[in-house]
Amino acid sequence: MAEGFELICEVEPPTRPDLKKVRHQIGVLSPIADAFLIPDNHIGRATVSSVAVANEVQGMGARGIACLNSRDRNLLGFRRDLLTAAAYGVEQFLFVHGDEPTAGARTSQLTVRTMIEEARATSFPGIAPFQVGAATRLRPVPAWKAEADFLYVQVSYSLEDLLRWRDSITVDIPVYAGVMVLASAKMAHNLAALPQLTIPDTLIASVEQDPDAGIDAACDHILQIRASGAFDGVHLIPVSRYRQVAARLERDL
Repeated sequence: MAEGFELICEVEPPTRPDLKKVRHQIGVLSPIADAFLIPDNHIGRATVSSVAVANEVQGMGARGIACLNSRDRNLLGFRRDLLTAAAYGVEQFLFVHGDEPTAGARTSQLTVRTMIEEARATSFPGIAPFQVGAATRLRPVPAWKAEADFLYVQVSYSLEDLLRWRDSITVDIPVYAGVMVLASAKMAHNLAALPQLTIPDTLIASVEQDPDAGIDAACDHILQIRASGAFDGVHLIPVSRYRQVAARLERDL
């Protein structure tokens, strides 16, 4: 890995009371990962607590970053999460809005901005201050997000779009580009239907012909982002292809 360039690997938290699979992901990705991001009830479904999995990551000798969404929390629940994190020694968070839930409704009490403010105002004797990050699309960054400790950029399949956006903003915090592996043609078509994502037709066609093309494209994208020098690292979402991605990047990084 280039000096100062970090690879943050996202792992899949379990939807059952079994940590075996996530431990396997951590073990496979550890040779290439500088830290692990654990989503929080992602895609609107219940998973094991991101704080608990971040603690598991740290127990395996790696750095865990717990994602917490504003969708599922009121203020008391959020304070409980911060207290639990402090007890576990989990210091880093990514705060997000959260996808639409598949069950129940949003609490609507917290926003990402109020979560950052609350985390900043929370301290425990003998415990280091929390480090908190926010996420952004390829658009202007509001001042309150620029005051976070780090910034994660939405997934993009275009280096040109990423560099154009990076040139358009001025922030004095680490910025991580989002890279997601297209694991299958079905996944590529589903993501291409989202208005906030643009996937080149040539990439979709390549994945239709060869499922491993999504792995190659993501790994090449990471290398290009690193070579550009415009970002402090990459937030990698390897999905189910984490074994193949780890093998390729361990060779090339």
